[in-house]
Amino acid sequence: MADAIRASGVLDRRSEMAVAAPDVGIWGRACTLAQRLEDGDRVELYRPLTVDPKEARRVRAEVRHRRSGPR
Repeated sequence: MADAIRASGVLDRRSEMAVAAPDVGIWGRACTLAQRLEDGDRVELYRPLTVDPKEARRVRAEVRHRRSGPR
């Protein structure tokens, strides 16, 4: 996994991911950088969330509620 990520050059283009070892996975399943890849594997790099998903949903619901007006 680590060799494939290095060879892709993604860490050169996304410097914020190069600061720390990124969380990685294959087809939606977390794995380590030492994981051996098989032909056809989809390598995924996971970044930390910038917004809490529950809070984002609350904000969207509030915006929709305000747009719909009083009933």
